[in-house]
Amino acid sequence: MESNRKQILFIMHAAVIAALYVVLTVLAAGFDLASGAIQVRFSECLTVLPFFTPAAIPGVTIGCFLANIITGGMPQDVIFGTLATLIGALGTYLLRGNRFVCTLPPVVSNAVIIPFILKYAYGLDGALWFFALTVGIGEIITCVIFGQILITALMPIRHRIFGDVTEAVKKAVN
Repeated sequence: MESNRKQILFIMHAAVIAALYVVLTVLAAGFDLASGAIQVRFSECLTVLPFFTPAAIPGVTIGCFLANIITGGMPQDVIFGTLATLIGALGTYLLRGNRFVCTLPPVVSNAVIIPFILKYAYGLDGALWFFALTVGIGEIITCVIFGQILITALMPIRHRIFGDVTEAVKKAVN
Protein backbone atom coordinates (compact mmCIF):
# COMPACT_ATOMS: atom_id res chain seq x y z
CA MET A 1 0.00 0.00 0.00
CA GLU A 2 2.79 2.44 0.91
CA SER A 3 4.55 1.55 -2.35
CA ASN A 4 1.44 2.45 -4.40
CA ARG A 5 1.14 5.76 -2.56
CA LYS A 6 4.77 6.62 -3.33
CA GLN A 7 4.32 5.70 -7.01
CA ILE A 8 1.20 7.85 -7.28
CA LEU A 9 2.97 10.75 -5.58
CA PHE A 10 5.96 10.35 -7.93
CA ILE A 11 3.70 10.42 -11.01
CA MET A 12 1.75 13.38 -9.64
CA HIS A 13 4.93 15.38 -8.97
CA ALA A 14 6.25 14.59 -12.45
CA ALA A 15 2.95 15.57 -14.08
CA VAL A 16 2.69 18.89 -12.23
CA ILE A 17 6.30 19.74 -13.06
CA ALA A 18 5.74 18.84 -16.73
CA ALA A 19 2.65 21.04 -16.84
CA LEU A 20 4.51 23.94 -15.21
CA TYR A 21 7.35 23.55 -17.72
CA VAL A 22 4.92 23.74 -20.64
CA VAL A 23 3.08 26.77 -19.24
CA LEU A 24 6.30 28.66 -18.49
CA THR A 25 7.73 27.87 -21.94
CA VAL A 26 4.56 29.06 -23.69
CA LEU A 27 4.71 32.22 -21.56
CA ALA A 28 8.35 32.80 -22.58
CA ALA A 29 7.42 32.11 -26.21
CA GLY A 30 4.85 34.92 -25.95
CA PHE A 31 7.77 37.28 -25.29
CA ASP A 32 9.91 35.57 -27.98
CA LEU A 33 12.31 34.30 -25.31
CA ALA A 34 11.74 30.52 -25.61
CA SER A 35 13.88 29.87 -28.67
CA GLY A 36 16.43 31.45 -30.94
CA ALA A 37 20.01 32.59 -30.46
CA ILE A 38 19.05 34.61 -27.39
CA GLN A 39 16.70 32.73 -25.13
CA VAL A 40 15.69 32.99 -21.50
CA ARG A 41 13.30 30.08 -21.14
CA PHE A 42 11.78 30.61 -17.67
CA SER A 43 10.82 26.93 -17.53
CA GLU A 44 14.48 25.92 -17.42
CA CYS A 45 14.65 27.02 -13.77
CA LEU A 46 12.59 23.89 -13.07
CA THR A 47 15.63 21.78 -13.99
CA VAL A 48 16.85 22.46 -10.43
CA LEU A 49 13.89 20.55 -8.96
CA PRO A 50 15.75 17.20 -9.03
CA PHE A 51 17.58 18.76 -6.07
CA PHE A 52 14.37 17.93 -4.16
CA THR A 53 12.85 14.97 -5.98
CA PRO A 54 13.80 12.48 -8.69
CA ALA A 55 10.24 12.89 -10.06
CA ALA A 56 11.43 16.18 -11.52
CA ILE A 57 13.63 14.31 -14.01
CA PRO A 58 10.76 12.84 -16.04
CA GLY A 59 8.72 15.95 -15.23
CA VAL A 60 11.03 18.46 -16.90
CA THR A 61 11.90 16.02 -19.67
CA ILE A 62 8.27 15.40 -20.65
CA GLY A 63 7.50 19.08 -20.16
CA CYS A 64 10.33 20.10 -22.48
CA PHE A 65 9.26 17.54 -25.09
CA LEU A 66 5.66 18.78 -25.05
CA ALA A 67 6.66 22.46 -24.94
CA ASN A 68 8.96 22.04 -27.93
CA ILE A 69 6.13 20.44 -29.90
CA ILE A 70 3.53 23.02 -28.81
CA THR A 71 5.78 25.98 -29.65
CA GLY A 72 6.49 24.57 -33.12
CA GLY A 73 10.03 23.33 -32.63
CA MET A 74 11.84 21.54 -35.41
CA PRO A 75 12.02 17.74 -34.96
CA GLN A 76 15.74 18.00 -34.12
CA ASP A 77 14.89 20.53 -31.41
CA VAL A 78 12.13 18.35 -30.02
CA ILE A 79 14.55 15.41 -29.76
CA PHE A 80 17.89 16.99 -28.90
CA GLY A 81 16.52 19.96 -26.94
CA THR A 82 14.63 17.47 -24.79
CA LEU A 83 17.83 15.42 -24.46
CA ALA A 84 19.71 18.53 -23.26
CA THR A 85 17.06 19.09 -20.59
CA LEU A 86 17.16 15.42 -19.55
CA ILE A 87 20.95 15.49 -19.23
CA GLY A 88 20.75 18.72 -17.22
CA ALA A 89 18.10 17.30 -14.88
CA LEU A 90 20.08 14.07 -14.36
CA GLY A 91 23.19 16.13 -13.59
CA THR A 92 21.24 18.21 -11.10
CA TYR A 93 20.04 15.05 -9.37
CA LEU A 94 23.53 13.55 -9.26
CA LEU A 95 24.98 16.78 -7.81
CA ARG A 96 22.12 17.48 -5.38
CA GLY A 97 24.55 17.37 -2.46
CA ASN A 98 25.61 20.93 -3.33
CA ARG A 99 22.82 23.41 -3.94
CA PHE A 100 24.96 25.71 -6.11
CA VAL A 101 26.86 23.15 -8.19
CA CYS A 102 23.63 21.25 -8.94
CA THR A 103 22.39 24.22 -11.00
CA LEU A 104 25.28 23.97 -13.46
CA PRO A 105 24.53 20.77 -15.45
CA PRO A 106 21.54 22.29 -17.30
CA VAL A 107 23.71 25.27 -18.24
CA VAL A 108 26.45 23.05 -19.65
CA SER A 109 24.19 20.56 -21.44
CA ASN A 110 22.19 23.30 -23.15
CA ALA A 111 25.25 25.42 -24.00
CA VAL A 112 26.81 22.37 -25.69
CA ILE A 113 23.78 20.87 -27.48
CA ILE A 114 21.48 23.79 -28.39
CA PRO A 115 24.00 25.72 -30.57
CA PHE A 116 24.04 22.80 -33.01
CA ILE A 117 20.24 22.84 -33.14
CA LEU A 118 20.20 26.58 -33.76
CA LYS A 119 22.77 26.35 -36.56
CA TYR A 120 21.79 23.14 -38.31
CA ALA A 121 18.07 22.65 -37.59
CA TYR A 122 17.00 26.29 -37.72
CA GLY A 123 19.75 27.49 -40.07
CA LEU A 124 20.64 30.55 -37.99
CA ASP A 125 23.66 32.49 -39.17
CA GLY A 126 26.42 32.68 -36.62
CA ALA A 127 29.24 30.77 -35.03
CA LEU A 128 28.63 27.83 -32.72
CA TRP A 129 30.71 29.53 -30.00
CA PHE A 130 28.43 32.58 -30.19
CA PHE A 131 25.31 30.43 -29.80
CA ALA A 132 26.97 28.55 -26.93
CA LEU A 133 27.65 31.89 -25.26
CA THR A 134 24.14 33.29 -25.73
CA VAL A 135 22.39 30.05 -24.75
CA GLY A 136 24.78 29.67 -21.80
CA ILE A 137 24.01 33.18 -20.56
CA GLY A 138 20.27 32.52 -20.80
CA GLU A 139 20.73 29.26 -18.90
CA ILE A 140 22.81 31.00 -16.21
CA ILE A 141 19.98 33.49 -15.75
CA THR A 142 17.27 30.81 -15.55
CA CYS A 143 19.05 27.85 -13.93
CA VAL A 144 21.65 29.44 -11.69
CA ILE A 145 20.03 32.75 -10.69
CA PHE A 146 16.31 31.87 -10.89
CA GLY A 147 17.14 28.30 -9.87
CA GLN A 148 18.79 29.46 -6.64
CA ILE A 149 15.82 31.70 -5.94
CA LEU A 150 13.51 28.73 -6.50
CA ILE A 151 15.57 26.45 -4.24
CA THR A 152 15.61 29.11 -1.53
CA ALA A 153 11.84 29.66 -1.82
CA LEU A 154 11.05 25.93 -1.70
CA MET A 155 13.50 24.99 1.05
CA PRO A 156 11.25 25.91 4.00
CA ILE A 157 8.25 24.07 2.53
CA ARG A 158 10.03 21.19 0.78
CA HIS A 159 8.59 18.54 3.13
CA ARG A 160 5.02 19.63 2.42
CA ILE A 161 5.57 19.63 -1.34
CA PHE A 162 8.01 16.78 -1.92
CA GLY A 163 7.69 14.65 1.24
CA ASP A 164 10.79 13.17 2.78
CA VAL A 165 13.95 14.55 1.23
CA THR A 166 17.03 12.53 0.49
CA GLU A 167 20.14 12.50 2.64
CA ALA A 168 21.96 14.54 -0.01
CA VAL A 169 19.47 17.38 0.30
CA LYS A 170 19.67 17.25 4.10
CA LYS A 171 23.47 17.45 3.83
CA ALA A 172 23.29 20.40 1.40
CA VAL A 173 20.95 22.27 3.73
CA ASN A 174 23.18 21.87 6.77
